[in-house]
Amino acid sequence: MALFGAPELAAADEAPTFALEEAVVRAQAGERLRARSATSATLTDTPLKDVPQSVGVVTRAALDDFGATRLDTALDWVSGISRQNNLGGIADNFAIRGFAGDLNTGSDYLVNGFSANRANSVPVDTINIARIDVLKGPSAALYGRSDPGGIVNIVTRTPQFKPSREITLAAGSHDRYRLATELTGPLSERFAYRLGVAAENNHSFRDFSTSRRYAIAPSFTWLPTDDTVVTYAFEAAQLKAPFDRGVVAINKQLGALPNSRFLGEPGDGDTTVRTQSHQLTVEHQLGSGWKVDAGLSYRTSHLFGKSSDASRLLDDGRTLWRQARERDYRANDLAGRVDVQGDVTSGPVKHTLVAGADFYDFRYDTVMYRANPSASAPYAIDIFDPVYGQPRPAMRLNSSTRESQRGFGAFVQDQVTLTPHWKLLAGVRADRFLQHADNRLTGVRVAQQQTAYSPRLGLVYQPTQTLSLYANTSRSFRPNTGVGAQGNAFAPERGRGYEVGAKLETADGRFGGTLALYSIDKANVLTGDPRDPAFQRTAGAVRSRGVELDVSGQLTPSLKVLGTYAYTDARVTADTVLPSGAPLSNIPRHSASVLGLYEFGAGSLGRAGVGGGVIYVGERAGNSTDNGFKLPAYATVRLNGYVQPTRALRLSLTIDNLFDKRYYASSYNELWVAPGAERQVTLAATYTF
Repeated sequence: MALFGAPELAAADEAPTFALEEAVVRAQAGERLRARSATSATLTDTPLKDVPQSVGVVTRAALDDFGATRLDTALDWVSGISRQNNLGGIADNFAIRGFAGDLNTGSDYLVNGFSANRANSVPVDTINIARIDVLKGPSAALYGRSDPGGIVNIVTRTPQFKPSREITLAAGSHDRYRLATELTGPLSERFAYRLGVAAENNHSFRDFSTSRRYAIAPSFTWLPTDDTVVTYAFEAAQLKAPFDRGVVAINKQLGALPNSRFLGEPGDGDTTVRTQSHQLTVEHQLGSGWKVDAGLSYRTSHLFGKSSDASRLLDDGRTLWRQARERDYRANDLAGRVDVQGDVTSGPVKHTLVAGADFYDFRYDTVMYRANPSASAPYAIDIFDPVYGQPRPAMRLNSSTRESQRGFGAFVQDQVTLTPHWKLLAGVRADRFLQHADNRLTGVRVAQQQTAYSPRLGLVYQPTQTLSLYANTSRSFRPNTGVGAQGNAFAPERGRGYEVGAKLETADGRFGGTLALYSIDKANVLTGDPRDPAFQRTAGAVRSRGVELDVSGQLTPSLKVLGTYAYTDARVTADTVLPSGAPLSNIPRHSASVLGLYEFGAGSLGRAGVGGGVIYVGERAGNSTDNGFKLPAYATVRLNGYVQPTRALRLSLTIDNLFDKRYYASSYNELWVAPGAERQVTLAATYTF
């Protein structure tokens, strides 16, 4: 196992071996499109066919083959994941099986098992990613607080003792330019380094929208003994871009405005998001099949900038009142984790045991200035004939809060091989959560503490070596922040899921798939308090039921394929404001994707490949009020290909949205709708030396 789904020293499909002579050479050679194991699922190196849970994996090979440079693109290739409100274009935000996380900060995700988005974060570049594991269904038994739809865990790349150097230059539509480099190798017999750097400048299809982003990720590995691996990893990332709420719908209808129309103020300048993270991990082999893993993570983030956000569209259907805002959000997040694992055999029964504990200490300071529009000061713009450069209205301090959270958790898990055909997984976790919130504007201070228990139980039956049938049930929790009308703290959200499914793979593991059926309920969802509309209470409940299919792998020696389908029925089951049965926003009933790449010899051009794919997203509710506003279904087509005239040089072409389909990726409401990107052509050259 790599630490908590930690950075991988070995190939994605193989278990790490820490004897020096092997650990230094196993790098990324042999990576395949289809992963056969994912340590994130159990914290152990367990084949996916033995895990009683649907687990989606996007390997490094898939990212490279299909040209994904951003996390949101890669997640389009996993069933049951849908894009959510993108927070003005500055965040990755997605839902898994209908559950979307925090509307204000985006979806929770992990990096090497540690939370990476408790506050704000730069949209993730793939330069530092070894693989993306998506655990479907409640996963709190291992990772604590989380939504019941599932968890995304990003496993980062680590230093290799086999030298490798690579640089990529890319240019594309809308004056998009990208530089990426990947360097790794030994510093001595027991020290290795890695440096990943990506920088991008993109003028976008949106008016007045130029974004600049970078990520830099140095890391070092030290092997003090043949049984111990110590890795330190640093990552700094930054995004500078206008805060862009997108376009508006008129009378709930989209399409009257060009998708390029910007409704903010160019003079607001950029919103900046910066993050820095440090991770230190230690893995030590104790002998006799036992080992201990430990890790520390420290992460900071800072978001600041001005924006002019759509607030109200008047009855004339063209005059848009806007709200002026200025944000300054800062956060720091310290976390630690340790676990011990090993094997115990009792007669014919084998136990793989894991026990561990973790903690986090999170601080979040937010300040917002705001000017609300009025008839006397509308700060308006004509959406059909915009005139920019209006004087910015005087703003007042709207909110100033300081929140601190501390959490402590302990867990135990047992994977039991009962017979060659039957495998059992059982685990439980206990969490203690403490929160303090200080409203510096009103002087109100709130404190609360909660305890949660999260069990997990699953069973696998394998009638043959290539077929696994499984079932599981598990629970999750997620703390609710804030207070009710009586000053009471809210109970945490509680989730419970049931899942049955089948996994089939070829004997060599190169092609396979997972079919899953699930039902998930979440209770204690915050909803409006009918006795006092200014407050909320925990009276809401939602349910998601669905079917998912994922297939991937090597169909022939020349043909690679990824395919997904999801049917998701996610609805409100109880609420004081919304009617029972109201659909959850941005969740399509039907979604699917298919990608393929055919590789062949090209004579004097060396090696070549040509491929493409289609992504389909069905109609979705466009907001959370169930007022009939819908985002229409869409399908986009992409083409990609490459030629590799020498071992060192690879030239590639990618065309996204080949037919320039006009579509809408997500929304928050009728006034904040994110249009999908126009056709994007990208040429890239990669040189390995």
